[in-house]
Amino acid sequence: MAIYAISDLHLPFGIDKPMNIFGRAWEGYTEKLYENWNSVVSKEDTVILPGDFSWATYLAESIPDFQFLEKLPGNKIISKGNHDYFYTTMTKMEQFLFEEGFSSVKILHNNFFLVENLLICGSRGWDIISQGEEDIKLVNREATRLELSILAARKEHPQLPIFAFLHYPPIYRQNPERENPIRSVLEQYGVERCFYGHLHAKGIDNAFVGEYNNISYELISADYLEFMPMKIK
Repeated sequence: MAIYAISDLHLPFGIDKPMNIFGRAWEGYTEKLYENWNSVVSKEDTVILPGDFSWATYLAESIPDFQFLEKLPGNKIISKGNHDYFYTTMTKMEQFLFEEGFSSVKILHNNFFLVENLLICGSRGWDIISQGEEDIKLVNREATRLELSILAARKEHPQLPIFAFLHYPPIYRQNPERENPIRSVLEQYGVERCFYGHLHAKGIDNAFVGEYNNISYELISADYLEFMPMKIK
């Protein structure tokens, strides 16, 4: 069984929200995603999707997007992005998935998953560049959520490697040494690899891809990956 990752699917089936404002790469992207996914992912595999899965504003609007995801092979682990407005509480989300029969989808939120002897942890993260009071508060909150995820994993499996999945970048190419609470948590608990999305079009130029302080950082935005899930194990 293999593990794949891809973020920022921005599925538009519940509402009419075109993505070509982010460039020509997004033209016909759902067809490209469907074809690419089916070409590499099998039903025994796991795919992790950290954020911006759907354009839906309300949970009912997200049903066509979840139906699309459910038809794709593999087990899926999703987490929240900045555009996933349909998210409610964890209890309501799990009830929704159960009632609608989306049995291949699980949610990463203040918890972890053990997949192929890897600990899958994460949180949404937040914009580490903004310095407003509310932004600082949100960065600290997301750092706490990331730590809760890692601590839950470490409690049950103290020796296994941790892969972290965030929506927002915890590090940028132009200033990788800039400290922030989220990156501090990653380093404190010895996370081996960190995957993130959020960046599109020209924003991709700001992505840090490589190793910093013994952590490998990788961008997995759908357009960056050309809508091909990245195999990570």
